[in-house]
Amino acid sequence: MSISEILFYFLSVMALGSALMVIISRNPVHSVLWLIVTFFAISGHYIMMNAQFLGIVNLIVYAGAIMVLFLFVIMLMNLNAETEPKKNKWLKMAGIIAGGCLLLVLVAALKDAEVKSSTVQLVDGEIGLIKQLGHVLFTEYVVPFEVSSVLFLSAMVGTVVIGKKGD
Repeated sequence: MSISEILFYFLSVMALGSALMVIISRNPVHSVLWLIVTFFAISGHYIMMNAQFLGIVNLIVYAGAIMVLFLFVIMLMNLNAETEPKKNKWLKMAGIIAGGCLLLVLVAALKDAEVKSSTVQLVDGEIGLIKQLGHVLFTEYVVPFEVSSVLFLSAMVGTVVIGKKGD
């Protein structure tokens, strides 16, 4: 067993375990923290597949920004068990039945799925590197890239104009 296989299995167990803890945790803050661990494991998988840019963006955007924002929102909401409304037992049963139906649909959809036996290029692959992404972005997609930058600039100016207090 090679080191990459060991790392793959470790990251897989870590991602599945922390995703399960997101669901099981009763405290919403703990649930968000477990979700951050899940994002770290998924980013590790991206990096192992030679998609370093995608892995780093996943860490920065999801684990770094969005999950921290969720954490602050949950902490500011001050969720207490005493203030939470009591759920009806029929509502819980309906949730269990809906989850079972979803599981049944997923199993039916994936039972005839074809498993590819191709392997990922771990060391020599050029796909997924930032150099190739930048080359394609600034040669083939330069016009859409510049149009989106103008759109973002106009959105920032509009935000400042709307957010500015009237004098």
